[in-house]
Amino acid sequence: MVNQTIKNNALDLEADLHWLAQIIDTRLGLFFRQDTPYKNINEISPPVLDPEHSLYAGFVNHYQMNFEERLLLLLGLAPHLRPQLLDIFYLQSKETGRGFVEFGGIKGRQHGGFMPTGETFVFIVADNHLEKRFEQSTLFDHDHFFAKHQILKLEPAAPGEPFLSGALSLSRDITDMLTIGTIRKPDLSIDFPAKRITTQLDWNSLILNNQTLEQLEEIKGWVQHGKTLLDEWGFSIKFRKGYRCLFYGPPGTGKSFTACLLGKFANRDVYRIDLSLVISKYIGETEKNLSKIFDQAENKNWILFFDEADALFGKRTKVTDAHDRYANQEVSYLLQRIEDHDGVVILASNLKENMDDAFTRRFESIINFPMPDAEERFKIWKNGFSEKSVLDENINLRQVAGSHEISGGAIMNIVRYASLAALRRGRNVITNQFIQDGIRKELEKEGRTI
Repeated sequence: MVNQTIKNNALDLEADLHWLAQIIDTRLGLFFRQDTPYKNINEISPPVLDPEHSLYAGFVNHYQMNFEERLLLLLGLAPHLRPQLLDIFYLQSKETGRGFVEFGGIKGRQHGGFMPTGETFVFIVADNHLEKRFEQSTLFDHDHFFAKHQILKLEPAAPGEPFLSGALSLSRDITDMLTIGTIRKPDLSIDFPAKRITTQLDWNSLILNNQTLEQLEEIKGWVQHGKTLLDEWGFSIKFRKGYRCLFYGPPGTGKSFTACLLGKFANRDVYRIDLSLVISKYIGETEKNLSKIFDQAENKNWILFFDEADALFGKRTKVTDAHDRYANQEVSYLLQRIEDHDGVVILASNLKENMDDAFTRRFESIINFPMPDAEERFKIWKNGFSEKSVLDENINLRQVAGSHEISGGAIMNIVRYASLAALRRGRNVITNQFIQDGIRKELEKEGRTI
């Protein structure tokens, strides 16, 4: 079956890539003083695109791209779509025996083709005209929509080297959207140290006290109506963008589960940050790793969930040596990134007191997830077992719930243990012994006994 979105994107991009090839051929012809059909690249009109025909055409139309902006976008796309189109820039000068410095470009680590740089772009549009070179370099400014909306940027040049020698870097999301019509979800990796988490359960499965549930309504209100509040009600000039929340309480009390439910409620992806891939002993690496997450999450409507966040956002220490100073700089950097982020950020900690005060002052809400009381534990026990299992008649779940002060996560571990114990014996009957053995195992984890 033909994917019409892909087909339409391909048709419009084919026309624009042909236009790009014409422009490059003309620029090089003029550069080498050859006869060309055109005296100026601006004489080569871009194809007329119907914004309703493809996502690519709609994207170009949405931003009302001018000649140079559309050309820059295509130049960034070329290595991904038709890398051989840029091979012509490998021409060597007879005088120097090497490539033409005017063409810019670099070689990738794995990509064998020509990787265009800012220098490549200004060569095409400005040639040797300094005034036009200066004008077109502003397309890489931070306030241009390419940068503001994380569409295209220049990678940082090596220290001391010209600004325009940085490679053109097109957002992976934009490349996906303009080609296959959908944005791929990132996978856990060194370049993206976060994993998407989901749940098949609903709010009825979350057993919490009424006060905690009421506080969660505020976050639900934000993810549902935050955009309306800021944009339509005019609060964008009064309130900070984004929403920051702290979940604190003992392990197994529902913090991660609640984050998943919020994502399901708002139809947003929830990404749990893998702190083992974020925190580094090397100076500056932790900040760099966090940047990878926040940069990709910008304008995505994701929920970022930092579990055991005090490992990363803990209290700043008194400065006694260089290590303390850099550790405090990390906290300050993270504080700024969270403050600037336009999405929902949830930090989870076992103890509120472990968190740096600078963070807690900036949270829109701080929600306590206490250990469940006897009645709440009974509900968790009652709802925990499968409908295909049968509880032995001598089991009194209310008595079990009242006798053992454990978390909901621990109860579900016991349910899993007891259910597997029954299955291993070829039965579906859950005995009191299975439950007691499971309780004993959970308590031993905490150094306790029945």
